[in-house]
Amino acid sequence: MKISEVKELLNQDNISEEILNELKKDERSGVQKLLISYAKKQEKKLFYKKEYEKKSFYENKCYNNGCKYICGIDEVGRGPLAGPVVAAAVILKKDNYFEGLNDSKKLSEKKREELYEQIRKEAVAYAICEVDNIEIEKYNIYNAARIAMQRAVEKLEVKPDFLLIDAMPFENYPIPNFSMVKGDEKSVSIAAASVIAKVYRDNLMKEYAKKYPHYDFENNAGYGTKKHLEGLKEHGVTPIHRRDFEPIKSMIQGGKHE
Repeated sequence: MKISEVKELLNQDNISEEILNELKKDERSGVQKLLISYAKKQEKKLFYKKEYEKKSFYENKCYNNGCKYICGIDEVGRGPLAGPVVAAAVILKKDNYFEGLNDSKKLSEKKREELYEQIRKEAVAYAICEVDNIEIEKYNIYNAARIAMQRAVEKLEVKPDFLLIDAMPFENYPIPNFSMVKGDEKSVSIAAASVIAKVYRDNLMKEYAKKYPHYDFENNAGYGTKKHLEGLKEHGVTPIHRRDFEPIKSMIQGGKHE
């Protein structure tokens, strides 16, 4: 077998032990390197599988208690100076598996985009909700984040039996729920919601960058980076800036508008 053929074979999953044992007898260095690479890839896959199972603990607990539709909820965008806070609610299938799923902040942009498409395609249901800067000013950022989360749940086409929420208590809410700190690291459903919310908001801010090109929104997503602050100083405040956040508040009082 040519080395190129061995490479093609080892790109497949679930290769039998018999074939692997035969390849191990092949003394060509190229084949042995391919086998080492294959073993590392399989170890990584096993690690991701175990991590996914670990992060399915809360979902499995809900299933064992008779729940069918478990919804993970997360939000993104509490800290930026501009743009909305965005929440996502996601109901996964019991047998869904998304390799490498984690807190969206710990994933590369490419991996987030891949998971975003997979989750939207394979989940039972998902919904996204924006709460803009006007409502953020009205309710404050903490309450605006909770409102976005609850609206996302209400937009779902499938009604959930139980909610798993990232660090936001839903007191006196009509659907049973459990809130946990760092939920996007502990629950696959919350991690899925984290990915959906972040990718959606990042893409939204890239669109805003076309309308307001002086603030580097395509790279900072509205956070107060050096370029963003320089843009504010030179061009003033836009309609999507949060007027109760500093330094926006002081700039408005000083009459600095775009």
